[in-house]
Amino acid sequence: MFPTGFSSPNPPAAAQELKNKSLLISSVAVGHHANGLTKAASSTVSSFANSKPGSAKKLVIKNFKDKPKLPENYTDETWQKLKEAVEAIQNSTSIKYNLEELYQAVENLCSYKISANLYKQLRQICEDHIKAQIHQFREYPFFNKCWQDHCRQMIMIRSIFLFLDRTYVLQNSMLPSIWDMGLELFRTHIISDQKVQNKTIDGILLLIERERNGEAIDRSLLRSLLSMLSDLQIYQDSFEHRFLEETNRLYAAEGQRLIVVNIISAKGFKTVNNGKRKSNSKRFFYRKPLIATVEKQLLGEHLTAILQKGLNHLLDENRIQDLSLLYQLFSRVRGGVQVLLQHWIEYIKAFGSTIVINPEKDKTMVQELLDFKDKVDHIIDICFLKNEKFVNAMKEAFETFINKRPNKPAELIAKYVDSKLRAGNKEATDEELEKMLDKIMIIFRFIYGKDVFEAFYKKDLAKRLLVGKSASVDAEKSMLSKLKHECGAAFTSKLEGMFKDMELSKDIMIQFKQYMQNQNVPGNIELTVNILTMGYWPTYVPMEVHLPAEMVKLQEIFKTFYLGKHSGRKLQWQSTLGHCVLKAEFKEGKKELQVSLFQTLVLLMFNEGEEFSLEEIKQATGIEDGELRRTLQSLACGKARVLTKSPKGKDVEDGDKFTCNDDFRHKLFRIKINQIQMKETVEEQASTTERVFQDRQYQIDAAIVRIMKMRKTLSHNLLVSEVYNQLKFPVKPADLKKRIESLIDRDYMERDKENPNQYNYIA
Repeated sequence: MFPTGFSSPNPPAAAQELKNKSLLISSVAVGHHANGLTKAASSTVSSFANSKPGSAKKLVIKNFKDKPKLPENYTDETWQKLKEAVEAIQNSTSIKYNLEELYQAVENLCSYKISANLYKQLRQICEDHIKAQIHQFREYPFFNKCWQDHCRQMIMIRSIFLFLDRTYVLQNSMLPSIWDMGLELFRTHIISDQKVQNKTIDGILLLIERERNGEAIDRSLLRSLLSMLSDLQIYQDSFEHRFLEETNRLYAAEGQRLIVVNIISAKGFKTVNNGKRKSNSKRFFYRKPLIATVEKQLLGEHLTAILQKGLNHLLDENRIQDLSLLYQLFSRVRGGVQVLLQHWIEYIKAFGSTIVINPEKDKTMVQELLDFKDKVDHIIDICFLKNEKFVNAMKEAFETFINKRPNKPAELIAKYVDSKLRAGNKEATDEELEKMLDKIMIIFRFIYGKDVFEAFYKKDLAKRLLVGKSASVDAEKSMLSKLKHECGAAFTSKLEGMFKDMELSKDIMIQFKQYMQNQNVPGNIELTVNILTMGYWPTYVPMEVHLPAEMVKLQEIFKTFYLGKHSGRKLQWQSTLGHCVLKAEFKEGKKELQVSLFQTLVLLMFNEGEEFSLEEIKQATGIEDGELRRTLQSLACGKARVLTKSPKGKDVEDGDKFTCNDDFRHKLFRIKINQIQMKETVEEQASTTERVFQDRQYQIDAAIVRIMKMRKTLSHNLLVSEVYNQLKFPVKPADLKKRIESLIDRDYMERDKENPNQYNYIA
């Protein structure tokens, strides 16, 4: 590089005469040329005297003479000198002229408007030299040295002709700079030669293949050759296509190999990642097409096969790290996430179905569902980066498999909640219990038979409230609030009514105790009564039993008290829900027994005798046979055996006899004897399910009548569609058809006489 201020030690006469000419100093506007150099353009300016504020200014020094003419042979001689210098550079010989002198010579020629001819002559001499080198390029195995020589030569030549490059060329945007001219000539006459090009690209591909095979290569050589292709603007057109074809072939074979050895493993993923890192490491390649090729062959062509071979295994073993890497890799391949999403849905449905369908898993179903939900949530959060598509797919999959077995999941969820809210559950703190209820509600949202849940939940809630088995009133009300938020006020109105009844019963009992004191009623039995609104509570089958005279008398007193305050109401005693505290004396000492009403009636018999048979107890108490057997079993065969059964055994048989166990021992003073009669039997489950089914029939009938009353006339398909929209539980088409037929038989509607597929409402 030579600055424009240098002067030749022996300037020609014409140049020397420049010292005597006038000097013009003017402002200069600076522009930008396409080849990256700075372009100066003189602007027309006025003198200082006539200048206006803000305008350009110039300084004129007068008495300068006109520019002298060049000597006759100056142009030819100067060009010959420059030509010799260029040829010396091209032939790698010494230049016999001083570089500053050559630079000044170019500047002088440009000052005399010979720039166009000078540029043309320079291009021609460069083109002639490059053409002469074609044979060398064809024969040389790797012509990196030839390319480097060409670049070095053009840099040297440009330094001599820099003034031409920065003035004339810069001012003519259609002309390439001297450096670009050299690239253009090289591309046109050397690299465009098919034989040269093929040999060059073959050599580059050979270098790349050797490196891929683990051999050490000269990476600087490879980088230089690839830079050459890029500089010559033929990388994509001539090289990239063949390079990607070779990459495609290599990784296609690697992809097949990985599928055979099962890619779903830490080692397999590492191999895929290494393949990508290799492509990433070649920073002198265009990365996107290369990486896309690797990803396509290692993953894109085998998405389904990869997932079929090992996704279930990764999910079963909860391989978080591998699943995270799998998602990252699939995210980079077009359509990869969608394929993974589909297999994710299928896995959840299949695994969830094994939990729900198998009756042997009923005892653990809800806990397994909660654990499974926690597991898939964790995978979505950590591995799938909380992708909303995977969240929604998970919800749809849960909703599908959990309803494959109608009603049972809803029943078991209700029982699971009961087990957690029941007194004696010390597994969790209040905070943990609250979190558990939140998780239960998530599973609850997926079930269709919410009315089944409500029926069983209400029955279990009634037991907890009436027997005082609720672990926490706050937890009960929290669960009620969650159900109300999820299903609406109508869903929880009866449940809320049960709580209101319990609160009102407390107030009534305070008043009753005051009433007893005012009436001076004698007796040593303390009576507590819960007043239950029939519409709120589960339906209980009344059972008439033989109560002791003291109990009957107290019932009558309470009846008189209550009906005196609420005339017109009817009281119906539910003996199946009663419970008592009995004081008993054994050889060890006094004890208090917490027992059911049925257990109380049996135990009180032993105040009148030593031994009783099953039949005698049955006649004396009036307890139903099945209920009595379970009651005796709890008293004589359980952990707290206050009665002795003869003969011994776990079941109560017809000929068994019972006596009081005077030798009964227990470390506690107050002993709670398991109330077997409160445990749900198969018959109770069937009864609860049957009540739900009947309630559904009433709801279906009501929905049909509402719709027909409003529409008057409706086709079968439209009626069915509107009924489905109104109902909150699943209904089979056959069941819906039966309800329509039932309403026709009861004259709520009729078939149209002309169109049997149409119904008319009967007012």
